[in-house]
Amino acid sequence: MSSTSATATPAQQPLHKNELLKAGSNFLRGHILRDLADHSTGGITEDSAQLTKFHGIYAQDDRDLRNERRKAGLEKAFSFMARLRLPGGVCTTAQWLALDRLADECANGTLKLTTRQTFQFHGVLKANLWRTINSVNRALLDTIAACGDVNRNVMCNPNPERSELHGEVYKVARDISTHLLPRSSAYHELWVGDHLVGGGEPEAEPIYGATYLPRKFKIVVAVPPSNDVDIFAHDLGYIAITDASGKLVGFNVTVGGGLGMSHNQLETFPRIADILGFCTVEQAVDVAEKVLVVQRDYGDRTDRKHARLKYTIEDRGLAWFRSEVEARLGYRLGAPRAYQFTHTGDRYGWVRSHDGRSHFTLYIMSGRIRDDAHYALKTALREIALAHKGDFRLTANQNLIIANIAPSDRPTIEALLRKHRLDTANDASGLKLNAMSCVALPTCGLALAESERYLPELVALLEAEFEAAGLRHDEVTLRITGCPNGCGRPYLAEIGFVGKSPGKYNIYLGAAFNGSRLNTLFKANVPENEIVGLLGPIIRRYATERREGERFGDFTIRAGYVMPTSTPQDFHEAKAAKPTAAPAP
Repeated sequence: MSSTSATATPAQQPLHKNELLKAGSNFLRGHILRDLADHSTGGITEDSAQLTKFHGIYAQDDRDLRNERRKAGLEKAFSFMARLRLPGGVCTTAQWLALDRLADECANGTLKLTTRQTFQFHGVLKANLWRTINSVNRALLDTIAACGDVNRNVMCNPNPERSELHGEVYKVARDISTHLLPRSSAYHELWVGDHLVGGGEPEAEPIYGATYLPRKFKIVVAVPPSNDVDIFAHDLGYIAITDASGKLVGFNVTVGGGLGMSHNQLETFPRIADILGFCTVEQAVDVAEKVLVVQRDYGDRTDRKHARLKYTIEDRGLAWFRSEVEARLGYRLGAPRAYQFTHTGDRYGWVRSHDGRSHFTLYIMSGRIRDDAHYALKTALREIALAHKGDFRLTANQNLIIANIAPSDRPTIEALLRKHRLDTANDASGLKLNAMSCVALPTCGLALAESERYLPELVALLEAEFEAAGLRHDEVTLRITGCPNGCGRPYLAEIGFVGKSPGKYNIYLGAAFNGSRLNTLFKANVPENEIVGLLGPIIRRYATERREGERFGDFTIRAGYVMPTSTPQDFHEAKAAKPTAAPAP
């Protein structure tokens, strides 16, 4: 395949500056090495900050300290976030222990399980950055392509109770991830070896070209009836299709999903993915490459807010996109097969797979693994890792599966769960067990409001309303993000909160519980102290007026609180539907 990265950008429109930076970066090297050697500052240049993303690293600062340090004449409190590439979210206990140790020695003492089924380190100082990334690689993991304008971590349903099927789809996820890795040796030169590699043939990127993709690209694999990976929120998705015996026969392929947008900009909007067709297991990697290449060639390289695959398909149409993909494949995709999704959440507690092994899924609020005065979670999981002979699986909902526990080892794991009170951690409300957040403040430079730090309080407030209405155990998805970029997938939550300014949020209602429908703006710019007053009456009406089996998101549409989103304008503007239920007293 040609390494030329052709685009459909009109000649009169200038390329975005990031395109020029990538083209002149010598395949992602730039001046990163020089900036790391500069001890006069805790940060790096803006150009290097863009390029380190391709190596899984974000330059950040502690925004809680900005004003104080500015008044003192000091530079920002710079640090780095490092994100791992972990296809399918599976790691060994030895790898867990290595990351646990690194979190204490090089980061802020915590591990973050992300909404993309991988780990993040936060608070890594510049002096510790090389050691952190190098040590990750020594643990037989890496951070390459965890960020940047490339394919990112490939997600896969962990599905422990269907172990044989999980093994098959997990292999597909790993194969896709490996095939779509950048081929530049820059990552190895900077972080794995201790010197630059010299000589050899001129470098090339056979899939990406010298300017890589216009924006990030996200791939997931779902196994019905679970849609835990939120397949319709991603650029490319694979819905596993099995025959009557449960054997994997192929995948329905979805394209064009994406949730990022900007407040009050109608030209930006979340989009649900379309089903492109069906492919066999053997075709899955080929399809991934060809879908990515079409986006490489036609994605917008002038406006990064319009550069995701969802806009390419929205502008040109699904039929055009399919023809472009099939032309590169050299064959046609099959007709989509029947499937059904029922939920997006995890299945907590103990489950047993067909091979007799047990698995325990633990809820972890916001995916943050730390020790504090109330809950020594990090210590507990370290002790479990030392005793556990199976593996760990991160879920797409920021939770953790202690997986592949042999029958003879289960009493040991059960005893450790009891010792650390983890065996009762899942006795939480249905709202809490389906809640998640992005990181937001103090480290995310895009955050407009709190998210992770506010989630416990927000859940407690609404949990009280659900419990008072007799709905403690009813599952309702709640997600909050500090900005509209959608990292916590708030637009697919039955109750979504998106930060608008400090202490104020846009509230969205009406998404489908199985992740197949976006929610709609209910009310904008709501102060924290008005949230319960707005949502409490809706929760009480839901308790008394819902139909049998009716989910909360469906009820908010039927009862007239929101209309289903059908256009970008619908999404950005709060529009009430005509009520069909009895009016509130």
